[in-house]
Amino acid sequence: MAPYMFIFLGFLSYASTSRVLELSDRFLDVRKDGHWLVMFYAPWCAHCKRLEPVWAHVAQALYNSNIRVGKVDCTRYTTMSTTFGVSGFPTIMFLKGDVKEFTFQGDRTKDEIINFALRLSGPPVQQVTRQESFDMLKSSNNIFFSYVGPYEGPLWELYYDVAVRFQPFSFFYSLSPTLAKKHIGDMKTPTVLVYKEDSLYFFEDNEIDQQKLNSSLTHWVNTERFGTFVKITRGNIHQFMQTSKYLVLAVVFENKLEEVPEDMIMFRDMIKSVIVNHRDKFHRHFQFGWVASPDLANSIAMTELPLPYLLVVNSTTNHHHFPDDEAHHLTPDAVHMFLDSILNQSAPSYGGNSIPVRLYRTYFEARTSLSEMWRGNPVLTAVLFGLPLGFLSLICYSICCADILDADDEEDEADYSHEKKD
Repeated sequence: MAPYMFIFLGFLSYASTSRVLELSDRFLDVRKDGHWLVMFYAPWCAHCKRLEPVWAHVAQALYNSNIRVGKVDCTRYTTMSTTFGVSGFPTIMFLKGDVKEFTFQGDRTKDEIINFALRLSGPPVQQVTRQESFDMLKSSNNIFFSYVGPYEGPLWELYYDVAVRFQPFSFFYSLSPTLAKKHIGDMKTPTVLVYKEDSLYFFEDNEIDQQKLNSSLTHWVNTERFGTFVKITRGNIHQFMQTSKYLVLAVVFENKLEEVPEDMIMFRDMIKSVIVNHRDKFHRHFQFGWVASPDLANSIAMTELPLPYLLVVNSTTNHHHFPDDEAHHLTPDAVHMFLDSILNQSAPSYGGNSIPVRLYRTYFEARTSLSEMWRGNPVLTAVLFGLPLGFLSLICYSICCADILDADDEEDEADYSHEKKD
């Protein structure tokens, strides 16, 4: 540790109120030394300011690990943002020696960021050989995948490749057959399983040819890495859109204290009961979740939705579906029938990816953003949009007036020359 601290003195210092390291552009000289979790920010960015206390907690939690937590002011050290290709703020990256950098793509919460760093700090597949370690994994409340069998053959090779690709998003382990038999019972090996929500689910397509096996295992891991009923936000919705499933969204309202009204909790729980009671039927085709931000749902539907509401999105085509019944009239059986109508393609669909829809979506989001700005700070909004419009009007007026004055001058000169000629 001492040699590293000696190097650090030249280009970084601890922030006064946290374990976060303040990095400069000289960080580029040692970026490949060890593991780094770095936040690229701008002082004027409101999202960066909201992340600041969370980042301090992340640094505190990882202080005794082999991961160093730092941040870079990209307005001072522009070389850093250019080198790492930072295009927006805040951007969180994990730097792992000579391996390429990994960009965080999830909710900016303490647990999500810490798990992201811990996953990448180790090997893609970690071996579990002790019973205590397996018990600890099960009690962590994290979804994790595991391989059981000899470390050879097509399934092991493909499992390792998938683990490399999905390491930023999920935990991957391998269990010895003896340990697996003690905890899980007799099973046919080799096999791949996922542990989530106190239940085990097995990958069932491990006997097809290798080309199909690769695609099948990748798709299975990509869909099983999520919980049965999850909270979907602007930070993670793009991950769910990559599952090629329908997203069944219970749209409710959550205040800043993360409180949801009682009637909306009942509606959310009713939607959850459908997937819990009919997982075998719907899990392959639908990902269930709930949205606490009506603005996100409104952006998808391109209209103001009443609350609570049920919205189903096709992650492949971006079409969306609404039930005919109002929310307070929906029952589990009605939701069941509605999902069946989506599967047999008899339910009306809206939206999509056509050019007119994209243009209207852009207009709707711009109008919504402007309305929010006006409600939040009408004076600032008037200044931001009023000044450019004022200057534009002044320029247009000057151009038009110049043409009129030139025309008047020409008429005066023509009259004068005519009089002189006479």
